[in-house]
Amino acid sequence: MMAPAPARAENDQVQRGPTPEWVIPSDLMSVPDDATGLIFVRRQDIVAHLDDRGQAQYLGYRMRLLHPNALQLGNISIAWNPVSGPPVVHMINVHRDGATIDVLKNASFEILRREDQLEAAMLDGVLTAVLRVPDLRVGDELEVGLTTRSDDPTMANNDSGLLFLLSSPQAGRFRLGLSWDEGYKPHVRMTPDMAAVARNGGRSVDFLFDNPATLTPPKDAPARYQWQRIVEYSDFDDWAAVSRHFAPLYAKAARIPEGSLLKLEAQRIAAAHANPLDRGAAALKLVQQDVRYIYVGLGDGNLTPATAEETWQRRYGDCKAKTALLMGLLAELGIEAEAVVVNNQRNDDAFDERLPNPGLFDHVLVRARIDGKQYWMDGTLPPVAIPALDPVIDYRWVLPLSARGSNLEKREWRPAERPDEINLYEIDARAGFDQPARVTSTTITRGIAGLQQQALLSGLSADQLLTGLRQQFVGSTWQTVDDAKLSYDEKSGASILTIVGKWEVDWEDDGDGARSLALPGGGFNPPEKRVRPADQNQDLPFFNEPRFNCYVTTVRPPSTTTAANWTYKSGFDTHIFGQNYYRAFDIRDGSIRMVRGFRVENMEIDAASARRDNGRIASFDNSKGWIFYAPEGGAAPSSARKLVPATYDFDWTADNVPCLSAAALNRAAAR
Repeated sequence: MMAPAPARAENDQVQRGPTPEWVIPSDLMSVPDDATGLIFVRRQDIVAHLDDRGQAQYLGYRMRLLHPNALQLGNISIAWNPVSGPPVVHMINVHRDGATIDVLKNASFEILRREDQLEAAMLDGVLTAVLRVPDLRVGDELEVGLTTRSDDPTMANNDSGLLFLLSSPQAGRFRLGLSWDEGYKPHVRMTPDMAAVARNGGRSVDFLFDNPATLTPPKDAPARYQWQRIVEYSDFDDWAAVSRHFAPLYAKAARIPEGSLLKLEAQRIAAAHANPLDRGAAALKLVQQDVRYIYVGLGDGNLTPATAEETWQRRYGDCKAKTALLMGLLAELGIEAEAVVVNNQRNDDAFDERLPNPGLFDHVLVRARIDGKQYWMDGTLPPVAIPALDPVIDYRWVLPLSARGSNLEKREWRPAERPDEINLYEIDARAGFDQPARVTSTTITRGIAGLQQQALLSGLSADQLLTGLRQQFVGSTWQTVDDAKLSYDEKSGASILTIVGKWEVDWEDDGDGARSLALPGGGFNPPEKRVRPADQNQDLPFFNEPRFNCYVTTVRPPSTTTAANWTYKSGFDTHIFGQNYYRAFDIRDGSIRMVRGFRVENMEIDAASARRDNGRIASFDNSKGWIFYAPEGGAAPSSARKLVPATYDFDWTADNVPCLSAAALNRAAAR
């Protein structure tokens, strides 16, 4: 097994040194007599500098401590990767009553070694140094200056990054700066609020703010409108250059040498499966199941993937390593594949408007071409996640890595075709109104939530699962939990949890023998108004977090009753704020059936539509899913009756679940 070369000993320690020549600290701002809050920032300088080694980051500040809680700022912490070189501290001073106290004369940093964070599935090589400023008091001014470097060998001479000012800073003076040596000028892009205060120098650009106002992003706007007070810089000319830069790293790491046991694994897969898709699925499962996930950022491993051979020998790896290993296996199986970098935080809106910056992406996975179709494969997911035509996370922008250089690809959003979650309730109340009902509750969960549930619960024995669910549920609605089962349907990508037990059904006594019951999940809260404060742009669109959920309830009523004894609340099919609300009832074959579905059909709605729909909220039907029993009978089926399947006569893991009306489905299909 290959091990990263140890960093030089001097890189493991905090060093002392003068402030770099490329830093000119800001002038101090006077502290007003009526200063309030935790601190007053007399100056804070954050400067990034680009040179032939990479980039350095300077942080310098002097701030008046106004409140006892501000004394926590005396706990100074520095984190760094020794491969990039040691941090250099220029000063730590305390100013009190006109005197300057050099803290470093009598105090020093303590080094905390955190190379082996196995409990957090991380090997990052990062060191942390801490210093606790002694005898710090309210009224003191704490002055700190230090420089760290981020010289990643993977990046060669390509640097990129962001400078930003927090939306709600303390009072005082703040300066952001970017400077560079001759010949290292980057591409720079800034938001309008930064452009308005930019001061350009010969080899620098600075941004100075005195008492910057709190900047509140526009309420409920898409993520691209949250991008404020930010400066981007990058040495990459375009996204294709980023793609070209990283592609050879994965091509090299994916090569499987002659004599490797990985070749035997590929041969075993090929012999066991004739179909290319089955072969790809088997290779993916091997990577998911036999190589545990550990983030590896040692040495230059933060952006450089470990080789397939190395990963297979040590049987652990991060997303980069697992991607290279999977690509190597697929190549042995004759399957075309490429690495694709993505953003797992779901904040990749408008990446096409950003400067090319590898740091915007935080994950890499494989996209393979099999039988003319593209399949997404993620080696870091549980082994039940099979190759799929769509990735588990609905990425907006992705970057394939290729030798020729690929551009950003936009993945068009469309409403979900299958619910993210379906809750099924079969309530068997045939024993009577005054008896507990036999209940079967089934939850079908897809996506990341379903995989998380599978990973969390699949390792439990049947007895452990049953005992845990009893502990969680018995005592409220559930009187008993008699059985429980967890399974995962790979074809539908769903985790299925079924619980069987008894409920104390909360029948409402409506007098004269009449009863009513609100079915679980049958109602909706009315949507909130989509409005913004008057000082924000009123014409920006509003964002809807994509969701699709469904509740299906079947009641077998007391055997002493008949269909003529029962009615139900009205159904509806409402489209408001780009969201569809649907409910339908049916009575037949000795059971009362209800389905209730909600789906976001428009991820963004324009301001005019939002204003129109604000006026429709008052008429929104937020009634619960009531069913009613009348002992005198005579009930007639509602004209709003729909053919609703029961929980037990339909495969609810199928693609075409009737959780929405035909009109809603047709509307989505026409997009």
